Amino acid sequence: MVGSSHEALHRIFQKDPALLTRALQRVLHVPFPEPREIAALNVDLTEIEPVERRVDTLLRAETDEGTYLLVVESQGKADDRKRGSWPYYLSYLYEKYRCEPVLIVITQSSATAKWAARPIRFGFPGWNSLTVRPLVLGPDNVPVIADERQAERDVPLAVLSAMTHGRGPQAPAILESLASALRTIDSDSAAVFVQFVDSCLADPQAKQMWRDLMTAIQYFWRHPLAEQVREEGREEGREEGREEGRIEDRRQMVLRILEWRGISVPDDIRQRVDSCADLDQLEVWAQRAVRAADAAELFATE
Repeated sequence: MVGSSHEALHRIFQKDPALLTRALQRVLHVPFPEPREIAALNVDLTEIEPVERRVDTLLRAETDEGTYLLVVESQGKADDRKRGSWPYYLSYLYEKYRCEPVLIVITQSSATAKWAARPIRFGFPGWNSLTVRPLVLGPDNVPVIADERQAERDVPLAVLSAMTHGRGPQAPAILESLASALRTIDSDSAAVFVQFVDSCLADPQAKQMWRDLMTAIQYFWRHPLAEQVREEGREEGREEGREEGRIEDRRQMVLRILEWRGISVPDDIRQRVDSCADLDQLEVWAQRAVRAADAAELFATE
């Protein structure tokens, strides 16, 4: 199970290795050659001496122009220790595999992205013995995917968009588009992607909205990989242990989805939702709330 934002930010490239080269080509406009094959490698760079060093994700890309090692580092904040460890990783990997290593840093922070993009230079000023220039993916260059069709065309890239932009006024549109796009892929992959997004959403309101959207999409919530998120999202209802607790949760979910989407909820509609005691009906309304253009559409077919 995904345990943290740090893990999710780099493990998405283990789930879909080709996403990394697409990001280099489309986001950073690096003319990286199209890989024929990409394979995950052991991330342990520990030497015989008792010094343990590990990269976050390590992929080998076979291309017509040669073999490359894609070294992915998830970075939450500036850390000057990386000035020593990143050059070490690259030189060690070149010595071990005898192919070109490429360092990619992914972050959710604009400030961290600017820090990570600064070249690391060793040697005499003006005559550097070693220069390391990381390629950085972050909120300033990963595209905002807030359109359902665009999300469907490249679901992993839409997941990366949600992971790096999942806060602020754009979050509802990004998360709604991704939620719809997940219906177009297999449930196993969807379950893994949902876990990644859930781990990376630091904004409590955005996280709750994501869980509400996923609850409304019944197919995912039955997947075993979603058990942890489902249990966390229903903790209050489980503690109450009563049907009324579950009903109240659904009432609030319907209203929250509308409000987070910026849709005004008139008093008469709010009263109708609050007075409903039918759990199945409330779940239908929650699913309609994801797509409704206005609050009245909750009851359009009734």
